[in-house]
Amino acid sequence: MKLATLRTGAQTTTAALAVGPDAYLPLPAGDVGALLRDPAWREVARETAARAARSAVVQAAAGDLAPLLPQAGKVICCGLNYADHIREMGRELPEYPTLFAKFADTLAGAADEVVVHGSERVDWEAELAVVVGGTLTRADEAEAAAAIAGYTVANDVSMRDWQNRTLQWFQGKAFDATTPVGPVMATPDEVGGANVEVRGYVNGELVQRGHTSTLVFGPARLLAYISRFTTLRPGDLVLTGTPGGVGMGMTPPRFLADGDVITTEIDGIGRLENRVSIRQPALQD
Repeated sequence: MKLATLRTGAQTTTAALAVGPDAYLPLPAGDVGALLRDPAWREVARETAARAARSAVVQAAAGDLAPLLPQAGKVICCGLNYADHIREMGRELPEYPTLFAKFADTLAGAADEVVVHGSERVDWEAELAVVVGGTLTRADEAEAAAAIAGYTVANDVSMRDWQNRTLQWFQGKAFDATTPVGPVMATPDEVGGANVEVRGYVNGELVQRGHTSTLVFGPARLLAYISRFTTLRPGDLVLTGTPGGVGMGMTPPRFLADGDVITTEIDGIGRLENRVSIRQPALQD
């Protein structure tokens, strides 16, 4: 099963079931996160599909993919989680995951323009993200695995100049509407338990390619660890980290220019394609 959040008007979204490569069936919930808060969400999707008229299907050309979880209560990200990326950044393999948080305001849709204000070192970070489907508090790995609703694609676009102003990464990671997520959430059976390859491109050039088998902290382990200090709930989102190939790790470092297009894809889930617009502020901060 694959789920998406569609924009149906200027301020309106709806959860939708993918019923083909480019077609979606609206579901009775405002977005995928709201749908997941219903314990019977799978049955709701199946029953809606069974009784819906063909005329209810929305073709991708007529729809607009919103951020998958526009009202996510928690967006938690893991940095330095692929062994190759950790070595690329000159660090040792960690004993504990390096975590930081975003707000729902940071999320963007699968084809949205990513507009960055006031950064000259904008970097790409292709990632697998985990969608939480159950409440987790001090869970073990088996409980965490059972609470995974599905997986999606994300790009943790990072403003490195802001990120490196202090030892805390937050300010370089939390720019509004700069983290595209989507196009769909694929349930675990669709993607073989997230044993997948993550790829990132800049203007069609392959710059990142990593396999989740090399994650230091896999999805279930990561959710279990996070749940030890904060409760995860249906509709929360956890980004699992990026493989090697980010611009900051290149020699010399390479960053995005105004008008560049970043593409992020994972087989079995889909692809994001986002044009980046970099705007400098009228006044210096």
